[in-house]
Amino acid sequence: MFGTAKLIMVGVMLLGLTGGAAYVYKLKADNEVLKANQIKLEESINTQKEVIENQKKDFAQIIETNKQMNALINNLKKDLDDLDKRFGKADRDIGKLAIEKSKVIERIINKASDKAARCMEIASGSPLTKEEMNATKKSEINTECPSLANPNYIPY
Repeated sequence: MFGTAKLIMVGVMLLGLTGGAAYVYKLKADNEVLKANQIKLEESINTQKEVIENQKKDFAQIIETNKQMNALINNLKKDLDDLDKRFGKADRDIGKLAIEKSKVIERIINKASDKAARCMEIASGSPLTKEEMNATKKSEINTECPSLANPNYIPY
C-alpha cells in the first residue's frame, strides 16, 4: 500500500511537471504572438502619424490656396465694380453714340474686347507678359482688369 501511494505521488508530480512545462511553452508562444502584434501596432502608429502629418500639410496648402483665391476674387469684384461705375451712367446711350461715331465706337469696342479676352486668358492660368508685369502708367495697363493683368500698377 505504501508503494502504490509513492507511485501515485510520483505520477502526480510528473503530471504536474509536464503540465507546468506545457504551460511555460504556451506562455512563450503567446509572448511571441504578442511581440509580433506589438511590432505591427507600432508600425501602424508610425504610418498613421505620417498620414496625419501629410493631412496637416495638405490642409495648410488648401488654406493658403483658398486665401489666394479669395484675394483674386476680391480683386475681380473690385474690377467689376469699376466697370459697373463706368457703364452705369444714366446719360450714356451707346446706341446713339454708335450711330453718330460708328468707326470710333467700333475701335473702342474692339480694343476693349481684346483686353477682356486677355483678362480671361490670365484668369485661366496664362502667364503674364513682361509688359503686363512692368506696366505702371495708366496708358500701359489693361483697363478691363488692372489688378489681375498688371500687379505692379498702383492707381493714384
